[in-house]
Amino acid sequence: MLSKEKISRINQLAKKAKESGLTNEEAKEQTKLRAEYLKQFRSSMRQTIENVRVYDTEGQDVTPEKVKRIQAGKNNKLH
Repeated sequence: MLSKEKISRINQLAKKAKESGLTNEEAKEQTKLRAEYLKQFRSSMRQTIENVRVYDTEGQDVTPEKVKRIQAGKNNKLH
């Protein structure tokens, strides 16, 4: 997870960009911080999706096959 300081800095830079614009150094920093944030977000989302089971209203497992294969691969690594 991204630190609170980094998230705060992302927000500060976004606000400044809207109000008065960023210097080249600030724009590079913003790009770097946003990339780091997106990497962390995607990793977290992937973990969530790979650990979820989907059931329909009748209680049938309707988890997509791709997700089931990923889950099966993880279970094999644990043994």
